[in-house]
Amino acid sequence: MLKLQIKYLSFFFGIVSILSFFNILYSYYFNLYLNLDTYYFTLLTSFIVFIIFFKFGKYNFKSNIFQKILTIFLGYILIPLTLSIPFYLSIYNLTFSNSFFEAISGFTSTGFTVFENIKLIDQSLILWRSSIQWIGGLYFLFSIIYLIDIYDDSFKKTLTNFISFNSSEILKQATKIFILYSSLTILIFLLLNFFSIRTFDSLNLAFTIISSGGFLPVNDISLIIRENSQIIIFSILMLFSFFSLFFTYNLIFLRKKNINFFYEDFHLTIYLIIVLTIFLLFFSFKNDFLINLFSIVSSMSNIGFSLDAGKPNLNFIFLILVIIGGSFFSTSSGLRFIKVYSLFKFSLNQILSFSRPKNVFMNKLIFTKINFNLDEINKYFLTIIVFIISLIILSILLSLSGVNFINSFKLSILTLMNTVNSSIYGLETFDFNNLQIFAKYSLIFFMIVGRIELLTILLLIKNFLFKN
Repeated sequence: MLKLQIKYLSFFFGIVSILSFFNILYSYYFNLYLNLDTYYFTLLTSFIVFIIFFKFGKYNFKSNIFQKILTIFLGYILIPLTLSIPFYLSIYNLTFSNSFFEAISGFTSTGFTVFENIKLIDQSLILWRSSIQWIGGLYFLFSIIYLIDIYDDSFKKTLTNFISFNSSEILKQATKIFILYSSLTILIFLLLNFFSIRTFDSLNLAFTIISSGGFLPVNDISLIIRENSQIIIFSILMLFSFFSLFFTYNLIFLRKKNINFFYEDFHLTIYLIIVLTIFLLFFSFKNDFLINLFSIVSSMSNIGFSLDAGKPNLNFIFLILVIIGGSFFSTSSGLRFIKVYSLFKFSLNQILSFSRPKNVFMNKLIFTKINFNLDEINKYFLTIIVFIISLIILSILLSLSGVNFINSFKLSILTLMNTVNSSIYGLETFDFNNLQIFAKYSLIFFMIVGRIELLTILLLIKNFLFKN
């Protein structure tokens, strides 16, 4: 199989088996028998794949980056195929396309759904949808570690002092990620419960928040979040998927406070404060700042929830926040703030260098000693080029499938940034269930493209077209 590292994927099929087992227990405990058989079948399938991949797969740490990228891409196909079983075999008569679409949407933490009324869905299946997001968020974080060699040194320094990971360092970081990711999920769940959100909703929302997903246990988040205190705490909790997963860990446990481990989150904090200040001064009327706060944080973290009917004049601003995204090592998507900021500063320095050639301008991140070099800037620039090309292609494909151009353009941004279609983007009523199959599979492909680092697409193209 092109020497793909399928043993790496076996771990996630094991997690699918465990979550299937938990769904079986949940169904028995609450007498939810409508879709019970589907979880047995998912448990059996995922466990068999886990055994086969673990037994016969060979893990070679020295495999080339091309094989690693294809392994990650294969995981984004095979794991959702298994996760789609409860949808396909459920009592709701979903087609294979709709079932796979729902699974991919959850696994990539996007949140598009083919269900028109969540209230009519069995609670066990609602929990399964949320679990898919949780697995997907974990898979994404592990993938960053697995593909660490494609990233520039400044990004690597936010995680480790090593230039490249060896096998023991991979295991150490993966274990730390799993413990942190699980612990933060539990913390979010407990805090939501403390602020009077019922247990079932808190559990589902905890899975959604930590994974930067978009699935809800109800039709509208406003049915759950009603009080100002709930809006504030929910907005704060969404920042967990905006900042680095290691941020709180480094604050508490890191003995030697290395500025490298904090510089990105420090810049993100400044960015967040600036955006909130602008909205407070210029866009908050009739005491609706808390509503704006919720939408801002939701967009920055690429979750996409909204509490109001949306303001058409702000749709573009929220889409810009979605495109920029959050931290490099978080479950958010986007182009990543540090990339955008570095490109902006580099471009500004180039302009000033030509206008004032006698002066010297340093390409240094403010408040740090870190310089970004030309190779890193080239990577950032190519990432944006790939994003623009992908955006144009997907917009055209959706337009050819009967979606009007404005909606196609907005939906393409949300797809590539793995953000749910809510009212703040003017797409809350978009119908995915009746979307043409060609458009549906186009969205599936580009949801995966958006979740994989866009730079990997260039590496794949280079490998196929320029093998020498």
